[in-house]
Amino acid sequence: MDFLAYAFATVVNVAVVAVVTRRLLGVPVGWPRTIIVSLLMLSVGAGLLNWISTALNLDLRATGPSVPAAGAIIVLAMAWLLAAQVMVLAILEAMVPTGTLPGPISLLRSLPTRRRRAARYTTIVRIAAAHGLGAYLRPTRAGTDVPDSKVARSLREALTDGGVTFIKLGQMLSSRPDLLPEAYVRELSQLQSNVPPAEWPRVRAVIERELARPLDEVFEHIDEVPVAAASVAEVHLARLVGGQEVAVKVQRPDARRQALADLDIVLRLGAWLERRTSWGRRLGVESLAKGFARSLEEELDYRVELGNMRAVAEGVSRACRPRVHVPRAYEDLSSSRVIVMERMRGRSVSTAEEFLGRFSAGERRAMAEDLLGVVLHQVVVTGVFHADLHPGNIFVSEEGELGLLDLGAVGRLDRAARTSIGLLLAAVDRQDSLAAADALLDLLDRGDYLDDRRLEREIGQLILRHGSGLSPTGSAALFVDLFRLVLDHGFAVPSQVAAAFRALGSLEGSLRLICPGMDLVEAAQEQGRGLVTDTVTPAAARETLEAQLASLLPVLQRLPRRVNKITEDLEAGRLTVRVRALGDLRDRAFITGIVHQLVLTALAAACVLGGILLVISEGGPMMTQTVPLNAFLGFTLLFFGFVLGSRVLVLIFHQHRTTADALHSQWTG
Repeated sequence: MDFLAYAFATVVNVAVVAVVTRRLLGVPVGWPRTIIVSLLMLSVGAGLLNWISTALNLDLRATGPSVPAAGAIIVLAMAWLLAAQVMVLAILEAMVPTGTLPGPISLLRSLPTRRRRAARYTTIVRIAAAHGLGAYLRPTRAGTDVPDSKVARSLREALTDGGVTFIKLGQMLSSRPDLLPEAYVRELSQLQSNVPPAEWPRVRAVIERELARPLDEVFEHIDEVPVAAASVAEVHLARLVGGQEVAVKVQRPDARRQALADLDIVLRLGAWLERRTSWGRRLGVESLAKGFARSLEEELDYRVELGNMRAVAEGVSRACRPRVHVPRAYEDLSSSRVIVMERMRGRSVSTAEEFLGRFSAGERRAMAEDLLGVVLHQVVVTGVFHADLHPGNIFVSEEGELGLLDLGAVGRLDRAARTSIGLLLAAVDRQDSLAAADALLDLLDRGDYLDDRRLEREIGQLILRHGSGLSPTGSAALFVDLFRLVLDHGFAVPSQVAAAFRALGSLEGSLRLICPGMDLVEAAQEQGRGLVTDTVTPAAARETLEAQLASLLPVLQRLPRRVNKITEDLEAGRLTVRVRALGDLRDRAFITGIVHQLVLTALAAACVLGGILLVISEGGPMMTQTVPLNAFLGFTLLFFGFVLGSRVLVLIFHQHRTTADALHSQWTG
């Protein structure tokens, strides 16, 4: 019973001391460290109090007038024990803030994951070092004299060795010429993830589990050898029980688990690179990693791709181009890991050079123009477009029809962005540099030091050079040069706008294969002219104007009365302007926090200064035979000054960390 009573008293004392300490600090310090420090302080408290009573000749068992003085001294000693605990916790918060380290239970649970993650980290660092990229993982980058082309090639090879997640990360980075130099974009655009097919019994198990029925009930026949195999999925040709020829896209058995495990590595590596390297902070790699994680998680869910197929198919049908279509999906036979779609006979544009030779030059030009018209219609009119139109994702049938495949990556543009792109195409067609510059300003986020006149002149020179056929690379390079121009002027390119530019850029290579002699800019001007004419019609302008007037009608109704009141006040000399300097609640909270810290600092300094003066002062009454009253009061003031100073320091560290987290969330969100 004595042991239980002692244990209960210890727990109560530790809990009380921990609560008091957290209240004194004023910030949410972690409970585990608070309890541990409180337990340590209580364990040495009894011995320390005995030493103090012996050193000061205090008899705690005596009676008489000296008892209150001895009790006060003991209370002060206990208060200093509490102050020591506050100091230890303040140092811990400054060095290792609460939340930096996991709790004991979560640490034990995460040990297997941490071990696997450490092994994967080691593998990634070894791959980077093997390809000569180790210097770029250091805080100060070395090897700056190495050509970009060589570094880009090493990066592509390292990402290929890293596996599916890193291959897709490189493919995503290849779509961001606003962040990476051209050499990197060119190299990363070559990333492919062709791998040997998975074992058929495992693939069959995935299909049957997703369909929730045996394969024989759905398919009359299915090829066990896939026609295409990548790191995430493979495609098998099949025939349904009803006789329809289909293609079955099935996610590889371990693809999702491997991809999500590597995503955790990518996110942590992105945060580490942004903290430790200058180029990581400049590129905002943590924000890039988060955006990539969101897109990859969507790509791993084939239900998202089904929705993309419906949206793009609707846009293609509205474009009225019969040669281009999106394969129809059998949604009742599809799931998050399996898509069953109609089969297209033919081959991809990337491998169809001899196959395309069967068609005449006129037919090939008509095919290319229809494809370009569909894409421009998606970008300018519907706003939902295929964002990865490389030749491998465009299928050519024996009848000359074009199919858009692999719609895991789809871009979306709002109405304002679509209108700006349409106006940009119209300005290029008219060779109007002023209108083109205005369209770019509406489409992109301008920099702080943009020279509008210089931008207009360079756009005019660019349009004139490509329009007159003086460009050595051909007029199709206009889009690439235009994108480089906006980057040189410090524009920030939204990700969806960058995806639209990338779609047009990758479409150029596909159109070259379909119709080698086609002038992309001339064709885009012809196609875009009709789209802009169709979208900017008197009826559309009237509809937009009516919508804006409807929203402004309440303001217009109150405007005459307000103008009349302003003129009357101006005539009578009553016109005043009231400005509230601290009208925002956040501003008042900021000022209050600063004043709070200043007051606490002043109080802490006053207590410390007064305490020192009292401690070193001579004379005065005695509390006991060995303890002067001035010294007791001085150490009391020092205690309050010490606690207040510790509170100020912890509040500063906590506020700095909170502000940094808020700014980081705002920047990356």
